[in-house]
Amino acid sequence: MAKLKTFRFGKHAPKHDYRTLRLKDYISKLAPPPETYDVLASDVYPNLGISDPTQLFPIDGNDVYGDCTIAGISHAITVYRGMISQNVIPSSDDIVKLYFHLTDGQDTGLNELDVLNYWRQNSFEGDEIIAYAKIDVTKHDQVMQAISLFGGIYLGFQVQVNAIDDFNNGNPWTPGDLTNDGHAVYATAYDQNYVTVLTWGNTQLGTWGWWDECVDEAYAIISPEAADPKFAPGFDLDQLLEDLQDIAQGGLQEKRETIRENPEMIVRGKVAKNRIK
Repeated sequence: MAKLKTFRFGKHAPKHDYRTLRLKDYISKLAPPPETYDVLASDVYPNLGISDPTQLFPIDGNDVYGDCTIAGISHAITVYRGMISQNVIPSSDDIVKLYFHLTDGQDTGLNELDVLNYWRQNSFEGDEIIAYAKIDVTKHDQVMQAISLFGGIYLGFQVQVNAIDDFNNGNPWTPGDLTNDGHAVYATAYDQNYVTVLTWGNTQLGTWGWWDECVDEAYAIISPEAADPKFAPGFDLDQLLEDLQDIAQGGLQEKRETIRENPEMIVRGKVAKNRIK
């Protein structure tokens, strides 16, 4: 009997920062998401002429090191480039190198928010991002909207006891007893029963019940392509960029506190900006 593979985890507990943008603030004008979506099947595989996820999404050292947070963004890059017919697979050596750069040489795992902040400020494998926005993981429609809009989402979850065994045996992840470990993955598809994620050199299904029980953070990554008006009609990129500028100037928290103290400033769901002094 073949020996089952073992893998590593490495995502820290969610880090909360009041400055983090929230996706719900920029998608109110969008139509409902499709009932099913799969960016690999619809775009990446046909564009690249490759339909084997093990070729496109290596394990990136995550069987030896707790570098899942970096492997997740590596998979995101491969998806983004595949959507525009470019076959780009960051090398495992580069993934591990960046991981140890961010951990000061220690195999300690990382926080997803810190990884995203690094990526927003630094090009990685030639890819840059405009921003990222936090998804309300309790809102399935918001999760689906983000996956179908941006070609996937970067997420983290608290690991259930059978996670590795289910992966090795080809079984979907389902709710179960939780461990103290966290894991980072990149989700690329969904339907009414499952979410599909990339991890450990392959795809993995998880039920929505698993999602509700285990997932503790998720982020939409806004790439430079979002600046094209045809990219996502109705996605409020202008407001997002304005909020980023506010954050840089330290004003977003002040604005939010002002609104809380003066709820009359909210007019039909939008802030009456001329009333903010």
